Amino acid sequence: MSSQQFFAEVNGARLKLEVQGPEDAPAMIVHHGAPGLGGRGEPVRSFGPFADEYRVVAFDARGSGESEDRGPFTHEQWVADIEAIRQLLDLGPIVMAGGSYGGFLAMEYTLAHPENVRALVLRDTAANTRYDHLAVDRARSTDRVSIDEWVIERIGTGRFADNVEFERYWRGILPLYDHAWDPAAVERKAQATSYHYATHNQAFGVNMVGWDLVPRLGEITCPTLVTVGRHDWRTPVAASEEIVGAIDGAELVVFEHSGHSPQLEEPERFQSVVRDFLARAGIRPGGLAEAHDE
Repeated sequence: MSSQQFFAEVNGARLKLEVQGPEDAPAMIVHHGAPGLGGRGEPVRSFGPFADEYRVVAFDARGSGESEDRGPFTHEQWVADIEAIRQLLDLGPIVMAGGSYGGFLAMEYTLAHPENVRALVLRDTAANTRYDHLAVDRARSTDRVSIDEWVIERIGTGRFADNVEFERYWRGILPLYDHAWDPAAVERKAQATSYHYATHNQAFGVNMVGWDLVPRLGEITCPTLVTVGRHDWRTPVAASEEIVGAIDGAELVVFEHSGHSPQLEEPERFQSVVRDFLARAGIRPGGLAEAHDE
């Protein structure tokens, strides 16, 4: 199985890409969540196993991970970067996948470039900010850890003065993400995170104000799979149900033993669910011509 990591100039920014799998296999682009915190590591862990049969492309979005902090950090720019990467790698029509904030961008890309998306795979995401208050409520009521009010007041706001504040916030809410709490794993995640506070401030303090894709979701016609952890504190099952209700034929799978990351908390089932979905959608090795004729 081939694997490459490299920097590429994408729309004027130097981005870090990681490509796995056969060049002639059906391609998928997987977008990470948490602008300014996330990076390609999670998509590589989550979708790397699919590289036995698919060409899997992950990358650090501009302003995240190892990529350049060159704005603008807008949905329009991030969607344009996805399209530029698709063209750069000559991928043809793709499976578009994304979790959490990456799911926002996966939906936005599918709406902007429907002709380029063969299937859409979403994980623990939402199509508006309607459910954000529930995350605040859960942070206040959790008996797992004591979370400072300073941290709670900044959930989803993008109000950080520097990376020191940003790291303080991230360490404060990290214990909420997994269904099974492991303090050692929380510390490993905090230490492994690359902090870009300005990206996060733009994403949540500007981009998400009034953001609502629900009125447009009916325009999505490609096969769509929506997955979510039953115990997700940040994007609850109801948010996924809303997406499925708005996209004709979309499928919902709830993972009963997961929080925000069923792809990592229940990896074997997640991989089985996605493989089955892609096979039924006609997207499989050797099935490229067949899928184009459908």
